[in-house]
Amino acid sequence: MKGKLIIFSAPSGSGKTTIVRHLLDLYPQLAFSISATSREPRKDERDGVDYYFLTVDDFKKKIEDDKFLEWEEVYTGQYYGTLRAEVERLRKAGKHVVFDIDVVGGVNLKQDFGSDALAIFIQSPSFEIMENRLRERGTDSEEQLLKRLEKARKELSYADQFDHVLINDRLDDTFGKAEELIRTFAHF
Repeated sequence: MKGKLIIFSAPSGSGKTTIVRHLLDLYPQLAFSISATSREPRKDERDGVDYYFLTVDDFKKKIEDDKFLEWEEVYTGQYYGTLRAEVERLRKAGKHVVFDIDVVGGVNLKQDFGSDALAIFIQSPSFEIMENRLRERGTDSEEQLLKRLEKARKELSYADQFDHVLINDRLDDTFGKAEELIRTFAHF
């Protein structure tokens, strides 16, 4: 049996990565789809674990060769995408594939996979809380942070294109809601 797709999308600072990691630790039936990116790795990121880090030229070549299910130039010169072979490998192994993905990418995957995909939009209780979370992270320059915030304002308008919206106010409550959605969708 081919696995299903479970898509988590959100503006930066909404907590989606924390939620995805929790679910992957909890359910062995899930496997993480490692995205590809042309951006430089952060200090704690590893190639083939957090992302597949590609040069811009390598990324563009994979676009030309139709190696991506979806891709987007998220910021100028920074590409992100989902490798077709990565998802096929996990699904053929019977795993339900979990995505921690950009909002536009999440919408595109949901449109392509329809009822085989569950699309969940994670949202902070307020824009101010999201901004504070990003600042506390300390991973971006002020210029990068302002770009993320500008992008986040646009991404919030996509929420209604997802199957469910979870407001990440209290993390334990959000974990519980995400767990229930996944158990219902994947039947475990």
